[in-house]
Amino acid sequence: MLNKFLLAPYVDGGRGPAAFDCWGLCIAVRHELFGLQLLPSLGCVGRHNPKACTKAFRMLSGVMEVCEPEPGAIAAVLRGDLCIHVGVVVDIDGRLAALETNPNSGPRWLYLRQFESTYLKVIYYRDQRIPQ
Repeated sequence: MLNKFLLAPYVDGGRGPAAFDCWGLCIAVRHELFGLQLLPSLGCVGRHNPKACTKAFRMLSGVMEVCEPEPGAIAAVLRGDLCIHVGVVVDIDGRLAALETNPNSGPRWLYLRQFESTYLKVIYYRDQRIPQ
């Protein structure tokens, strides 16, 4: 099921189905693979606008709850107070991994230990109540 996402190239602002940025990949995987509510596309979110990313992160994290890593959880990457990247937790052969995409690597998955060692601070969130 992940192949569709692993073959889609990174495009800044991409919300699928043929190309994704990190937020687009996150919302598509959560919805299509885990049946979770489709999160807002947040059109202003992109890697060139960390302030908009952080504002969107704060809005969504306020209606989600911090959790331990679990399939479908959002892995938010922080640098100081800025949210600079997101991934989504998936199960790869019985082990948890983060599925992500970025302009340098494109789509990929990393086991959580490797994902967490790649980034300074990662916080995991799961759905609590998402405003309509």
